[in-house]
Amino acid sequence: MSTLKKAFIGSLVADAVAMPVHWYYDVNALDRDYPKLEFYTAPKNPHSGSILWRSSYTPRNKQADILHNQAEYWGQRNIHYHQFLAAGENTVNYRLAVELYNLIVKEGTYNPDAWLELYTDRMRTPGWHNDTYVEEYHRAFFDRLAQGIPARNCGIDDLHIGGIATVPALVAGLDSVQSLDTETIVETVLEHVALTHCNKHALKAAEGLTRILIDLSNGIPLNQAIDTQGASWATTQQFSTWAKFENRAVVGRHLTPACYLPDSFTASLYLSWKYANDLPAGLMANARCGGDNCHRGAVVGSILAATNGIPQDYLDKLVSLQRLKPTEATQATE
Repeated sequence: MSTLKKAFIGSLVADAVAMPVHWYYDVNALDRDYPKLEFYTAPKNPHSGSILWRSSYTPRNKQADILHNQAEYWGQRNIHYHQFLAAGENTVNYRLAVELYNLIVKEGTYNPDAWLELYTDRMRTPGWHNDTYVEEYHRAFFDRLAQGIPARNCGIDDLHIGGIATVPALVAGLDSVQSLDTETIVETVLEHVALTHCNKHALKAAEGLTRILIDLSNGIPLNQAIDTQGASWATTQQFSTWAKFENRAVVGRHLTPACYLPDSFTASLYLSWKYANDLPAGLMANARCGGDNCHRGAVVGSILAATNGIPQDYLDKLVSLQRLKPTEATQATE
């Protein structure tokens, strides 16, 4: 299995591990509700920190209906954002990543219009995914689309790290079907992310992650790749200082555990650097820091998997692995 394919699957693994404790900002509540979090775990209600009760979305017409039968849970307290997902299952942004990878493999290239057509079809299909929550950028995209705005122009100025969840899939997909130089891959990634996230921080993070993954695929050591490509977020000297503190003091006090860029990307790079040689420990550290751990997983999971591979037990129980085309049963530790 190629390094970039490992990176993509690693992002899926990190999301699935973090999923039950996604958006827990009270880490004491996280520890209370999931005291034995060590592997894939099913989510449970109540989610004491859920703010889904403050969220609302009313589709202006059928073309904007992306909540389907999950709409009844919006506005209710204590509802887990991913309440119907099974252990080892991925949240909606990573389900889309799988669809993106499969599309590239099928078509032999990346076509933004083909992707937008598939994206809109999947999100409008009742039952395609079982997630209760869909991020703001999805809601804004489909609301704009329902107003007659061309799909290419429906992205918004969104600075959430969720915007780069599909980057490892895109890079791996391109690597599997074409031989492209680094700058062409970066340009393609930026074009793709801008379809939904017209934000300088989101685009910068997407480029940074892409360049790091390409460096890793070329045999550059993890710490060197992060030091070179991540220097504008933080230096490894800063990381060395932070390493003296508990993870939750770094991702929680020094850096926000929330979804907002650039902090969320810096936090992801730090955890990747700290656990450079230990993927399972890095996955659990990311999950246990709470906040937007699922989307930090796009960075932590992909970087650590590219370097370390993925233990077979994580592959065996990863639901999305069976959705990849062609299904890949080889060990990602090789």
